Amino acid sequence: MEILEQLSKSDAFITKEHHYGAHNYHPLPVVLERGEGVYLWDVEGRQYFDFLSAYSAVNQGHCHPRITAALIRQAEKLTLNSRAFYNNKLGEFEEYLCRLFGYDKALVMNTGVEAVETAMKLCRKWGYTVKGIPEGKAKIVFADGNFHGRTISVVSASDDEQARKGFGPFLDGIEKVPFNDAHALETLLQKDEHIAGVILEPIQGEAGVVVPDDDYLARVAALCERFNVLYIADEIQTGIGRTGSMLASYDIATGEGKPDMLILGKAVSGGTMPVSAVLANDEVMLCIKPGEHGSTYGGNPLACAVSMEAIQVVIDEDLPLNAFKMGSLLREGLRDIAKRHGVITEVRGKGLLTAIVVDNTANPELAWDLCLEFKHRGLLAKPTHGNKIRFAPPLIIHSKQVIESLTIIENAIKSRCL
Repeated sequence: MEILEQLSKSDAFITKEHHYGAHNYHPLPVVLERGEGVYLWDVEGRQYFDFLSAYSAVNQGHCHPRITAALIRQAEKLTLNSRAFYNNKLGEFEEYLCRLFGYDKALVMNTGVEAVETAMKLCRKWGYTVKGIPEGKAKIVFADGNFHGRTISVVSASDDEQARKGFGPFLDGIEKVPFNDAHALETLLQKDEHIAGVILEPIQGEAGVVVPDDDYLARVAALCERFNVLYIADEIQTGIGRTGSMLASYDIATGEGKPDMLILGKAVSGGTMPVSAVLANDEVMLCIKPGEHGSTYGGNPLACAVSMEAIQVVIDEDLPLNAFKMGSLLREGLRDIAKRHGVITEVRGKGLLTAIVVDNTANPELAWDLCLEFKHRGLLAKPTHGNKIRFAPPLIIHSKQVIESLTIIENAIKSRCL
């Protein structure tokens, strides 16, 4: 206790978490206690631009008043009843999702990785009951460099050794192909009739915002249709306006290129609580029968009420369009910085999902060091895969804030690298 009293407020909280909590994360040394819009404040009262948005869960901005009001209204009525009984919000939310995204059915869960697990189970069940794959032989294809979560079955499809080492044996029935290589996928589908589905991120976020060729997803969709394989889009991070449109995988107005299954999470609830969903048509969704899948909290009335309001905020405030405009402004500014300071070797992204690649030849920890300097100057971001830094502010950010953030980024680079 005496030691904690001698520390700063932030250090005391960090020390306590380090002592009592599992060491499964390596956070930046900042302790946050309040958020509003694009800003966060730490326990000492310092203000920061949030350029992570809880990994794109807070697309609508922190503590959006409409979402908070919906949370309070429903919390005063009913929060949880389990799926042993019906509630008056789940069907309404399922209808909202199905009408908006163009599917027959929605299966509501909690976390993103739960939704991926759900999609994998649905895919296998469809493979056996509809496609006619022999029992125990169904396979699912993933892309190299993917990130879909960290459960045992999901890391079975990962090539990230940090996520895999020490956790085997892993799941059978997993195949992998290079991302953004439709020819490699075609070759695999031609030779293996036991493939039930292909699960892809439209843009690989955790890998450092890897954007595929413009025609890649359309080619994947066409190949899956040709070979009677389910095309499954994991839009947990890219969905709900982040990339400059409501979804990154297809246009919800036309339905062109629509996946057989759509996985949503993160920003579905505006960052208030874990809510995820899998959408599919009847042929796929009705393969699952009562007792074969579920969750105590999945589809709870609080989650449903909050999520309908959170998604409607994105629509009403035209946040996908703002993400498109502000993302273009941000990348233009970052490319200007890259021209003046050689440390940035690449700028890439779509909408407000952007990443820079830094030259860390002389300093392997440069991306981390830059994020510490960003923090010191009032902007929070986090490195990924060593030399990449992802920038994903809330979609409500405006041009003046983008320009102010670019100044912080450039000054940080000058301070650390010149």
